[in-house]
Amino acid sequence: MTMTRRGFLAASALTAIARPLDAFAAVTSLPRDADVVVVGAGAAGIAAARKIAAGGRKVVVIEATGQIGGRCQTDTATFGVPFDRGAARLYIPESNPLAKLARGAGVDIANVTSGQKMRIGRRNARAGEAEDFLATLVRANRAIDDYARMVGRIDLACAAVLPKDLGDWQGASEFVLGPMATGRDLKDLSVMDQFRAQDRDAVAVARQGIGALVAKLAEPVPVVMSSPVTRIVWSGRDLQVETQTGKVAARAIIVTVSTAVLSSGKIKFAPDLPKRQLEAASRLPLGNTDRIALEVPGNPFGLGRDDVLIEQSANNRTAALFANVNGSSLCTVDVAGAFGRELSGQGETAMIAFAKEWLTKLFGGDAVAQVKRTAVTRWDAAPYVMGAMSGALPGAQPMRRVLAEPLGGLFFAGEATHESLYGTVGGAWESGERAADSALRRLGGVKEPDANPQPQQVKKRRPQRQRVAPTARDLLGPTGSTFSQ
Repeated sequence: MTMTRRGFLAASALTAIARPLDAFAAVTSLPRDADVVVVGAGAAGIAAARKIAAGGRKVVVIEATGQIGGRCQTDTATFGVPFDRGAARLYIPESNPLAKLARGAGVDIANVTSGQKMRIGRRNARAGEAEDFLATLVRANRAIDDYARMVGRIDLACAAVLPKDLGDWQGASEFVLGPMATGRDLKDLSVMDQFRAQDRDAVAVARQGIGALVAKLAEPVPVVMSSPVTRIVWSGRDLQVETQTGKVAARAIIVTVSTAVLSSGKIKFAPDLPKRQLEAASRLPLGNTDRIALEVPGNPFGLGRDDVLIEQSANNRTAALFANVNGSSLCTVDVAGAFGRELSGQGETAMIAFAKEWLTKLFGGDAVAQVKRTAVTRWDAAPYVMGAMSGALPGAQPMRRVLAEPLGGLFFAGEATHESLYGTVGGAWESGERAADSALRRLGGVKEPDANPQPQQVKKRRPQRQRVAPTARDLLGPTGSTFSQ
C-alpha cells in the first residue's frame, strides 16, 4: 500500500554520509600566506572560500583528504550511475542556495516524488494500517512539539516525551523520527533541537550527484589536498595554520571540520580553545548513518522509481530501503542510530549480510538472489569526519550558537553551527557564507578589484595518475571522509 499523506517520510530524505572517490577541484601548492585560510573542503568550506574570493581577498582551502566535498561524495565508478555515497538530497529547493547555483554549474536539479511504503512482514500495509501508522507518527511528532512549546520546560530527550501508547507502530515511529532523520536514537536527542529544525518536506536531488555538484562549485577555489591541519595559532594578530608540509600565515581562519574531529584533538590550537567551544562540540556529537548499496537488476522488489520503504519493526534492528535510485537498478539499505553504528563497526561483510537478511525477511530469498555488485559506507571509520550529521544532546540546543561564536580572527562553520538546517548540505553552505561574511568584516569589508591586476602565478602539483575504476572489494574496506562541512 503506497502512503500518500504529505510529509510521512519528510525525514526520509536524510543527508547520509559516505566516502569520496573523485576530486574535481584545482590542486595548488601550499602558499606562504593568505587573507583567509579555510580548513576543510566540504560544503561549508567551499561556500566560505567562494564568498571570500568574491570579496576580492586571497583565500586558500586546506583539505585533509584527497577529495573535495567532505560528506558530499558522488561515486560513478562502482555501479556506472551516480551514487551519492554521502549527502543525497537537497531540502527546500526553492530557497536552497545549492539548488540555485546548480543551474549555473550545469547540474540538473529535480524534485523528488518518491512513493512511500510500509512493509508488514512480506506484504505491504493495507490502507487502514497505513493510515493508522501515519496517525501514530503524527501523534508522536506532535508530542515533541507540544512539550517544546511549554513555558518553563526543561529540555529532555525526545524519547521521554513520546506517548506511551504507540503500540505496534512504536518501533517504526521512533525509527523515522530518530535514526532515519538524524542518525541518532530519540533517547539521545534534544526536544528543543528537534523543535527548532526547519520543515524539510520539499526535497530535490541532483541528477549528477550532490557530491559532483559541490565539486563543480569548488572549481574556482584554490584547494590544497591531502594536507591534514595539525595546529592552528590564533592569538592576537598572529594567525597561522600548520600542516605536515608547511605553514600558512593568515589574517583570518575559518574552521569547518566536524564536531567529532574538533573534539578529538586531531587539530591542536594555540592557545587552547575555550572550554565553552569545546563543550559545545562535545554536546553536538555526530550520529551514525551508513548506506549499503546493492545493484538489483530486474526490479525483483516490485517498487517504483525512488520509492522509500520501511517496515513495522519491533526493535531498532531495522533500516530504510531507497529503491531504483534515479530510475536505475541501484537500491540502498540505509542503517542509522545505535544499531547502524554497531553494525558498521562489525565491517562490510556484516553490513552486506544484514542487508540481504533484512530484504529476505521482507521480499523472500528469490528477490535477494538477484543482487549483483555491492558497496558500503562506514563514516565512523572516516578519520577526518568520524560520523554523520550532528545531533544535540538533551539540553544542548543552545550549543549550536555557541559553536558558531567567533574568537577574534578564528571563525567556525559547518552544519552543526546552523540552528534550523543542521544535518543538511544547505545548512552547511549557509554557515560557510555566514562565517565568510564575518571574516570579511574583520578584514575591512570587500576589497575592490585592482584596475590593472597582475596575473597570479599558481604553482600546480603534478597531476595525479587517473585511478583505475575500483572493484566492489576495493570499496568495502574502511572509508574515510561528510559534509567536512
